[in-house]
Amino acid sequence: MKYINFEEEPSAAVLDSRFMNEALKEAQKALEFNEVPIGAVIVHSGRVIGRGYNLTERLQDVTAHAEIQAFTAAADSVGGKYLRDCTLYVTLEPCVMCAGASYWTQISRIVFGATDDKRGFGRIDQCIIHPKTQILGGVNAQECGALLKDFFSKRRNKL
Repeated sequence: MKYINFEEEPSAAVLDSRFMNEALKEAQKALEFNEVPIGAVIVHSGRVIGRGYNLTERLQDVTAHAEIQAFTAAADSVGGKYLRDCTLYVTLEPCVMCAGASYWTQISRIVFGATDDKRGFGRIDQCIIHPKTQILGGVNAQECGALLKDFFSKRRNKL
């Protein structure tokens, strides 16, 4: 007897939104530590294998970006440095450092929320992303951007 599944698989856009919400949860963790609220998750075969949030102030480490934390966690999860067939979801467009790190992981996709007009990788002339990496921006951009704007607005008001 053959069984038929009448439930449709979620579309790529629905999955991207769902996993970006997971990255937003990580950004909320950063916010709890008064860090710039940026979060990231890495997904393989529909499962989160790495999570990270910004820890630069807490660790006093300029390299402790959300993406780097997530890369490290994902590499531990898969038992190696390459993250082929994985997707990075991050609430803010990666900076040049994180984009460069993504190159070395050979990650398949980068999906980001808000754009970073000052420090995002789109500001440089040459591409530092692996040539096989696909990039999609603007997923849940309003929520991602609002979290950052609110954080910096409150910070400026305290000064």
